[in-house]
Amino acid sequence: MSKIHLYVLIAAMFLVEQISAQQKYTLSGVITDGTNNETLIGVNIVVPALKVGVTTNEYGFFSITLPEGMHSINISYLGFVPIDTEITLTENIRRNFAMTVGGEMLEEVVITEKQSTNIRTPEMSVNKLSISTIKRMPVVLGEVDVLKSILLLPGVTNAGEGASGFNVRGGGADQNLILLDEATIYNSSHIFGFFSVFNPDAIKDLKLYKGGIPPRFGGRASSVLDIYQKEGNSKEFHMNGGIGLISSRLLVEGPIVKDKGSFLVGGRGSYAHLFLKFTDNENSAYFYDLNTKMNYKLDDNNSLYLSGYFGRDVFNLDGSFMNIYGNATLNLRWNHLFSDKLFSNLSMIYSDYYYGLELDFVGFQYDSGIKNYNIKYDFKNYISNKLRLNYGVNAIYYDFNPGKISPRGEDSGFNSRQLEKKYAFEPAAYIEAEHNLSDKISLLYGLRYSMFYRLGSSTENIYADSPVTFDEQLQIYEKATPIGSRTYGANEVMKSFGYAEPRAAISYTISENKSVKASYNRMIQYLQLVSNTSSPTPLDVWTPSDNFIEPQIADQVALGYFTNFMDDTYSLEVETYYKKVQNRIDYIDGADLIANEALEQVILNGRMRSYGLELLLRKNTGKLNGWISYTLSKSEQQTPGRTAAETGINNGQWYNSVYDKLHNLAVTSAYSLSDKWNFGANFVIQSGQPVTYPNSQYQYQGITVPSYGLRNDNRLPAYHHLDVSATYTPKPEKKKGWQAEWVFSIYNLYNRYNAASISFRQNAETGINEASRFSIFGIVPAVSYNFKF
Repeated sequence: MSKIHLYVLIAAMFLVEQISAQQKYTLSGVITDGTNNETLIGVNIVVPALKVGVTTNEYGFFSITLPEGMHSINISYLGFVPIDTEITLTENIRRNFAMTVGGEMLEEVVITEKQSTNIRTPEMSVNKLSISTIKRMPVVLGEVDVLKSILLLPGVTNAGEGASGFNVRGGGADQNLILLDEATIYNSSHIFGFFSVFNPDAIKDLKLYKGGIPPRFGGRASSVLDIYQKEGNSKEFHMNGGIGLISSRLLVEGPIVKDKGSFLVGGRGSYAHLFLKFTDNENSAYFYDLNTKMNYKLDDNNSLYLSGYFGRDVFNLDGSFMNIYGNATLNLRWNHLFSDKLFSNLSMIYSDYYYGLELDFVGFQYDSGIKNYNIKYDFKNYISNKLRLNYGVNAIYYDFNPGKISPRGEDSGFNSRQLEKKYAFEPAAYIEAEHNLSDKISLLYGLRYSMFYRLGSSTENIYADSPVTFDEQLQIYEKATPIGSRTYGANEVMKSFGYAEPRAAISYTISENKSVKASYNRMIQYLQLVSNTSSPTPLDVWTPSDNFIEPQIADQVALGYFTNFMDDTYSLEVETYYKKVQNRIDYIDGADLIANEALEQVILNGRMRSYGLELLLRKNTGKLNGWISYTLSKSEQQTPGRTAAETGINNGQWYNSVYDKLHNLAVTSAYSLSDKWNFGANFVIQSGQPVTYPNSQYQYQGITVPSYGLRNDNRLPAYHHLDVSATYTPKPEKKKGWQAEWVFSIYNLYNRYNAASISFRQNAETGINEASRFSIFGIVPAVSYNFKF
């Protein structure tokens, strides 16, 4: 052996020895709020010298692997005092950290640190709002509203005042997956859209995914709104609440066993209808809901959580018409640590949406709803600081009740009738990698594979050709007549589907304060909301995909530029996106959707597309902070004819969807004048909602009949309003005992009467046709009193 080879061998052996000597160990633990032991989601744990870091998961857990030796660790989270500590690693260490709120006021969290944009992670098209930010926003009637707050974000709109749900990047409200502690919420609004079902006092964390949606989520085509409830204070007993003009709320929390278990119970209800009784008015409309949660730490590796929600709305017209509807959920979860690098969560979830209608003046009761039973098992594997894997499985069983009609009273002319129930099963598995390729390039990539089985027992119509026929002479679509039927037994598969849903995102860091990101995701939606209104109503019915209704398939790409500047005082996010959806259902003219057992006879398959540009400029620090968001977008739908002879909808041309808002500008701000006074303001202006107006008329047997133009070719007037609020804290220095604040707000300061709809009629006196605007709100002042002790 030559001397050169010998030197090379010695050098190699020395290198191997040095590498082996550089032993690595894992630091893991849970990060909590030191005042109440609430786990904190998304806390940053960074080792500056090594330029590595991680964030806590949905249960406050983190895991980071470092070389042997001493390391300086920086732990930071919005609204909390940062922790700088030194840790010597000679073995795997489990260490929990408790953070201190940076400046306590009545809100749970106050912004005292910079909320700068995360430059390096590939996560994009995601917005997170703190509950303290939401509570400072002025809202209608003084009722803090989680859903109304996200309407101030780019790419998010709704159908206007009093409209339920929300629309994301031109999609329908039914295309949003809304989760409360992992349980599906099917109707997110109280009082037909005036308020949301989420009690702000019980909410811990809120995150909206508009694109780049992680593979663990599925089942909807547009977005995911992921909301977690607070766990309850395991240190001390506390109560907090608020008294408003139309509703009040109260939340109680405390330890079951100090530092090991806690409970939370929150109630909310409206009472404005009680004042009607003083005027001999028998009508009423009110809501109530209940949030509950318990958790218990069995040991360092195991924790149990039990959470639930129950809400109801009651609408009563003089006792002759009563409408009751609402959600109920229950979730039992088990967190387990297999090791310092493997975290797991097993959940068993029940969701129920009920809709009831009682019509005493005609003598019948109508009940419908949807239930689902979900089991899911998720894992997070911290392979290394450069690679983390998320994977899991879940399975959902659906029970659809399209409607049951029951007679009310002895004189009822109705017979009891149960519309045929529908059943379905949706299993799925997913895997995702969080991969840091280098200091500049980070990836998120994964795959979800979902399946869907439409199950019996059920009877299905058979048609000669299609359930919808086209009359070429009259140029209209009509219901086809079944030529027979087929009966399926219990749990017999009527139709099955299976789809791969790839997801990917990449981030390229240009500098410490600038990056560009891109993402792609495919989402499959197997459930359809049967509705021909611009926003969801309680009467809308969910139905599964089957032999006649195909699943919606959504593909979205997005590209973005992100920057922090002026020492992170300001952040700018610019994103552009393109989304297309296959198999978006539309309805033939004159479609009857209520209590229809043959929906396939009124449905046509179409497609959607939406594209746009979103800008979000935020001021993160100082006495004045807030953001400006602007969206320039287009949302269109097309239902072409199935053959050359068919006209399709709107002559087969693309037309504005009811969710299309070309321009959408929102400005929100918060100003801290002193410890006692804080002010907030919102301004919103957006293009009017697309509608279809009559463009001519004709006479038929002395009756004037309007003739309508192309679908959604007109618009309501532009929608805009300015809202302001002032919060007064009498004793800001008081940190113990009774603490209180007054919130004064004015919704729609300049009394703009935005059009909810415009109808056309003939003036009885002049005989001239005229348009009539229907508006819901003018100026609305409000005051509320909030307290905690």
